[in-house]
Amino acid sequence: MRSSGVITGLFVLMTAVAFFALSIGSVPIAPSEILAMIARHPGASAEHEAVFFAIRAPRVLLGLLVGAGLGMSGAAMQGIFRNPLVDPGLLGVSSGAALGAVSAIVLGARAAGALPPSVAGHLVALAAFGGALGAMTLVQRFAGGGGRAAVTTLLLAGIAINALAGALTGVVTFLANDAQLRTLTFWSFGSLGAATWKTSLATAPFVVLPLVVLPRLARPLDALLLGDDEAGHVGFSVERTKRVVLAMSALAVGAAVAVAGIIAFVGLVVPHLARLALGARHRTLLPASAALGATLLLVADVVARTAASPAELPLGMLTAIMGTPLFLALLARERRRLA
Repeated sequence: MRSSGVITGLFVLMTAVAFFALSIGSVPIAPSEILAMIARHPGASAEHEAVFFAIRAPRVLLGLLVGAGLGMSGAAMQGIFRNPLVDPGLLGVSSGAALGAVSAIVLGARAAGALPPSVAGHLVALAAFGGALGAMTLVQRFAGGGGRAAVTTLLLAGIAINALAGALTGVVTFLANDAQLRTLTFWSFGSLGAATWKTSLATAPFVVLPLVVLPRLARPLDALLLGDDEAGHVGFSVERTKRVVLAMSALAVGAAVAVAGIIAFVGLVVPHLARLALGARHRTLLPASAALGATLLLVADVVARTAASPAELPLGMLTAIMGTPLFLALLARERRRLA
C-alpha cells in the first residue's frame, strides 16, 4: 500500500513539474491561460498560444520521454547486472548511441536518397539505436554475463567502449562540414532545444515501447537479483530476459541520444533514489524510476533555459553537476558494503 502511494505521489509530482515547466520561461504564461489553451477555450493571447504550442509543449513532452526512458533503462540495466553503479553512460551505451547518431548526420546524407522515406526520416534515431545496441553487446560479451564476479570487467569494458566510441566520434566529426559541425555541437552537451512536435512524436514510439515492455519483466528481474542460476531454477529464461532488457534499453537510450544528445547520470542516480524510497522490487522500481527520471530532467531543463536567459545552459552539464556528488556517494556506500 505504501509503495502504491509513493508511486502515485511521484506521478502527481511529475505532472505538477510538467505544468510548472509549461508556464515558466522568457514568456511567462499564467496557469489559467494554460488550462484554457489545453481545453481549446478562448482567452489566451496569440503570442502565448504560439509559444505554448510551437515551443514549450513539445519541449516538455520530449523531456518527459527522455527522462522516463533513461530512468527506467538505468533501473533495468542495474537489475540484470545486479549492481547499482551501472548505467548506460558508464557502459558506453550513450557513447555508442552518439557515435551512431553523429555518423548518420555526417555520412547518412549520401545514403538517405537511396532509402525509403519512412526509413530516411528516422535514420538518425535508427543509427543511434544501432550504436547503443552494439556498444551494449560488446560490453556484455566482455563482462562474461554480467554477474557479480564480472563487475570489474564490466566497468573496465565500459570505459574501453566509451573511449573507442569517443575516438570514432572524433574521426567522424573531423569529416563534417561547417553546417554539420554546428549540428554536432548539440551532441557534446545535451539539450532539449531541438524539440518540435515532429521530433517529439517521432521519438515517442522508440521510448514508449521500452516503457511498456520493461515493467512486464519485473518478476524475472527480481529473480536475477538472486543470481543467474537461481533465476533459471525457478523457471525464468535468463538469457532471453537479458536480451530483451538490453534491446529495450538500447532502444530508449538510442532514441534519447538521437534527439537530446548525451544526458549524463540520469540513468544512474534516478534508479538509486527510487530504490532508497521503494526497495529493490522491480514492479515498483521501474515505474518509479520513469516518473522520477522525467521529473528531474524537466527540473534540470527549466534551470537550463531560465538561469542564464536569454542564453541556454547545456542540459547535460547540469545533470552531470547534479549527478556527480550522488555518484560519489554511491561509490562510498558500495565501498562500505564490501568492506
